[in-house]
Amino acid sequence: MTAAAASLDPRTTLARPDLAEQALEGIVRASAFRAVRAMHCAIPVADIHAEATAGEHPVDQLIFGEAFDVLDTRGDRVWGRARRDGVVGWIEVSALAEGAPLPTHCIDTVDAALPLNALVVGTQAGVAAIGTFAVDAVALAQRFVGAPHRLGGRTPQGTDCCGLVQQVLYACGRAAPRYSDQQAELGVGVPISEARRGDLVVWLSPGEGPWNGHAALMLDPDHVLHATGHHGAVVIEAFAEADARHRGTDGATPVIRRF
Repeated sequence: MTAAAASLDPRTTLARPDLAEQALEGIVRASAFRAVRAMHCAIPVADIHAEATAGEHPVDQLIFGEAFDVLDTRGDRVWGRARRDGVVGWIEVSALAEGAPLPTHCIDTVDAALPLNALVVGTQAGVAAIGTFAVDAVALAQRFVGAPHRLGGRTPQGTDCCGLVQQVLYACGRAAPRYSDQQAELGVGVPISEARRGDLVVWLSPGEGPWNGHAALMLDPDHVLHATGHHGAVVIEAFAEADARHRGTDGATPVIRRF
């Protein structure tokens, strides 16, 4: 393994011992390298799983219009990488269509037939032109309140903590990696005593698989808005209560990031 390969995140690196994408030749070791084939999500939302046999929880979701770069096929599932957030996994090929059409608009509401940030070609109700962004991430996140908590989800029909953060940041035109530990690198750090509305809060907890922590948005200095399995939904909660629960046994102080 090269030094560059050692620094690659396996959650977003399209490589395994027997096969890797062509762009990684000379960086990772694999028995074969192959070019990817562009496809895109053709249904409202499709689960991405870590294994070809699926499992209890997806590691991510692909929403309508998002590109998926396919590298391998096994039965009715394909292995590749979601181009928008970089997550690698397996998805049912029936959820995809060939190519990656250039979108002209995206869904900008949480109550449309397609999920927030779905990519479409042509105008219709509930869409905004590509390059038109929301200005208040917290106000948009508030429209998710009551949505079910679903590990691996990122839509109003079910979302996890970092999926919620990702979607509202996308809608505001900001970088939005999929997992909370990745999100903890966004923006600039501020002291916890100065946390205010719109700041991102991340409680890091390495060792939980792809979800290495918990992410929330500050509603105001005393409350957070987050998707939480504890409540089973997207809720507004006192920061002190969420902080006490998510600090865990090591008592690590949460990371506060400002955009």
